[in-house]
Formats: sequence, C-alpha cells, structure tokens
Amino acid sequence: MPLIDILILVGTILLKSVILVVALLIFVAYILYADRKIWAAVQLRRGPNVVGPWGLLQSFADLLKFFLKEPTIPAGANKGIFLLAPLVTAVLALSAWAVIPVNDGWAIADINVGILYIFAISSLGVYGIIMGGWASNSKYPFLGALRSAAQMVSYEVSLGFVIICVLMIVGSLNLNDIITAQRDYGLATAIGLPWLTILNWYWLPLFPMMVIFFISALAETNRPPFDLPEAESELVAGFMSEYGSTPYMMFMLGEYIAIVTMCALTAILFLGGWTSPVDLPPFNFVPGAVWFTLKVCFVFFFFSMVKAFVPRYRYDQLMRLGWKVFLPLSLFAVFFYGLILQITGWAGVMAAQ
Repeated sequence: MPLIDILILVGTILLKSVILVVALLIFVAYILYADRKIWAAVQLRRGPNVVGPWGLLQSFADLLKFFLKEPTIPAGANKGIFLLAPLVTAVLALSAWAVIPVNDGWAIADINVGILYIFAISSLGVYGIIMGGWASNSKYPFLGALRSAAQMVSYEVSLGFVIICVLMIVGSLNLNDIITAQRDYGLATAIGLPWLTILNWYWLPLFPMMVIFFISALAETNRPPFDLPEAESELVAGFMSEYGSTPYMMFMLGEYIAIVTMCALTAILFLGGWTSPVDLPPFNFVPGAVWFTLKVCFVFFFFSMVKAFVPRYRYDQLMRLGWKVFLPLSLFAVFFYGLILQITGWAGVMAAQ
C-alpha cells in the first residue's frame, strides 16, 4: 500500500476516534445527569436543578471541580500504580467502543470478532480496579478490589453463555451481522410481515437470556444492587477509598462508560441495534444512529430504576446468584436453544449467506 494511502487511513481512523470519544464523553455527562434525575424522581426529590437550565450543566461543573482539586496520594502507596490504575480503567472502557456500530457501517473497526473483542476488553477492566486497591496500601480498598475481581469472574461466565445463544442463531461474531440478522430474519419474516422488524429482534425468542444478560451486566459494572466493591456501609468506598480529584473522576468515568457499553451491547444483541422497529415511513426516515441512541437510553433507564428500588444484596447472595442460579440456567439455555435451532434449521442465518 502506498505511503499516502496509509497516512490517509491512519488520519481517518484518528478523526473517527476523536469524534467518537467526544460524543461518548458528552453522552456520558448527560447519562450521569439522567441517572441522578431518575433517582431523585423516584424519591420525590428535584435532583440537579441549579447549574444551568434545569441543572443541565451539573456534570460539567462536577468535571471542573474534580479537575481543579489537588490530588492526594497516601504516603505508603505505590505512587506509579496508584496513578496508573484509574487511567487503565478509563482507557479500557473507551477502547471497547472501537467496534460498536452506532449505524450501518459506522464503526471505527468493523472486525469479524467484534463480540469477542468487547468481551475481552470488559474482562481486562478489572485490572484497573485491582491495581487501585492494591496500590492504596490499605486493607479496605484491597478488599473492595478482591470483591470486584470475584464478582466480574462470576458473572462473565453467564454473560458468555448468553452471548453464545445469540451467536448460534446468527452464525457470526461480527456485531453488524448480528444487527443485520435481526433486520432480515426472524419471526416477522417467517409470518410474512417483514416490515414489522421489532418481532425479528431477539428480545422475543431470547427473553429469558435478555433478563440474565441485564442482571449480569449490573453485576459486571458494579451497579446497585450489586455494588459490593463500593459498599459504603462495609468498605467506605471500596477500591476508591483513597482516591480524590481527577483520579477518582477517571474511575467514575470508566465505570459509566462501561455501563453505557453494556447498554449498547444489550441493544445490539436483543433490540436490533440501529434498525427501526417498523420498516415503514415515517419510522425508517429516522437515522439508525438515532434509533441506536434511543435504545441505549431505554436500557439505561432500567439500569437507573433498579438502582432506585432494589435493595443491595449481601456478598454471599451475590455469589450464589451467579454460580448456583445464572450459570446452570445459561448453560441449560445453550443446549436448549441449540436443540431448537437444530430442529428448525434457523442456526447460523448469516453464515449461510
């Protein structure tokens, strides 16, 4: 390949990456605002309402506050790892979005193993937490980090089996293929209503798997009621106890980006990604990126509502749910859906093309 073509390719990828990161950071700022407003509404409070109209600039004010505060490092901490840990968490969380298609063909890297890439990146996210807890040189942050490691390992197994159920239907690891399969094949196509795309989406045949995926995603991202690594009643703030100012903000940024990633993955695997629910005017006039964003916000609304009304689990309950309930259920589902697909011949619809 000529040098000029390589430079153009690299420049295009860098430009796409900058646009994606800026859009994602702004989106996360307002997702955080929405999280606080939804929680406030459930508790009959106003929530953020002072900084800017209706409090819309509250997240940016918090960013400025964290940025201007002086970072403090414990005297006994390993300073290099202590400061590197939040950076690792934030960078890994952002890296997952390199393969997520927000519209048809709108992905920085449309690779054939996109789902494996996201799964690998989300698995690596625990390293930032372990590094932060260990480098703090304090027993409570270290306990929080160990809890987070055990929690992620426990629920990633179930997440993996749920993803396998989807992959058996599609026959491809490419995220764009998973979305295209939900647009072109499924119940609506089988009954002669191909325009009713919402019936093709996998939320209908894989509804139990979607529930398991949603609950496991809550545990994977340390969201209530599974926020045991940060349980203030037991560990003060868990692995972030010794952090403040910008490093603390980086941890929280990584956490919220991971939450949005799981919402996006739920939309891709079960809600048709960027596809319209009805392939008729005026629905199909709406850009796919808008549909994708609306679905991510829809899933996040349930993330936020669970935080508002479900009490926190004990740690033994959390582990029991992961290993004794979700693991057998998801493993059984793989065999069950595999058998159904073998009988009906629907397995690998994209691989057959």
